[in-house]
Amino acid sequence: MLDKLSGRFAPRPSTGPHKMRECLPLIVFLRNRLKYALTNDEVKKILMQRLVKVDGKVRTDTTYPAGFMDVVTIEKTGEHFRLIYDVKGRFTVHRITKEESVYKLCRVKRVYVTAKGVPCVVTHDGRTIRYPDPLVGVNDTVKFDIQQGKITDFIKFALGNVVMVVGGRNLGRVGVIIHRERHQGSFDIVQVKDSLGHIFATRLTNVFVIGAGNKPMISLPKGKGVLLTIAEERDRRLEKARQ
Repeated sequence: MLDKLSGRFAPRPSTGPHKMRECLPLIVFLRNRLKYALTNDEVKKILMQRLVKVDGKVRTDTTYPAGFMDVVTIEKTGEHFRLIYDVKGRFTVHRITKEESVYKLCRVKRVYVTAKGVPCVVTHDGRTIRYPDPLVGVNDTVKFDIQQGKITDFIKFALGNVVMVVGGRNLGRVGVIIHRERHQGSFDIVQVKDSLGHIFATRLTNVFVIGAGNKPMISLPKGKGVLLTIAEERDRRLEKARQ
């Protein structure tokens, strides 16, 4: 994420909706990724003008932890970004349209009923949403409207649906679920097949459903989540150089 040679310290993310190891502080996004600022002080001046929104809310904390699927909006420049992994497992600057910036996908981590009998779901980004669809279960994905604060659609965790891997060695890869192995008292394993036909396995907890069938609900970054071997990458580079 950060250059090895410039400075000795990395900004520590504030406590927030995403885990420390799974987030990107706003200062890194604005200064190191978008190059809109040169120093911490300049980032602070940008944020204090209330120009940057994360999931539709103005954030003024320089180390606010933006995480996977969060929508970062800079209205002054008319830019919208979705934080998403590339196939190398890094957060990438993925620009999206205004139409796509009004919603995000959230993975359901827990389903429960309150003491007063209100059904709720807890999502991967720390939201508690009341009165979800009764069919929504753990590991499913809900389409969350940021402006209304409501669930508009959901996708079941099922064979044949397209997923993105959000943890482990295959971080950032996209493919279709072809098999689920259940292991009592251990981690369930999911086998995923990408668009080139490569099959890989990962833990169930590392899998995030992003669409029904093989059509994702969100736009994907460059590479479309397909990991190439070093030889394939070299061949593509040479082919591009010839053109």
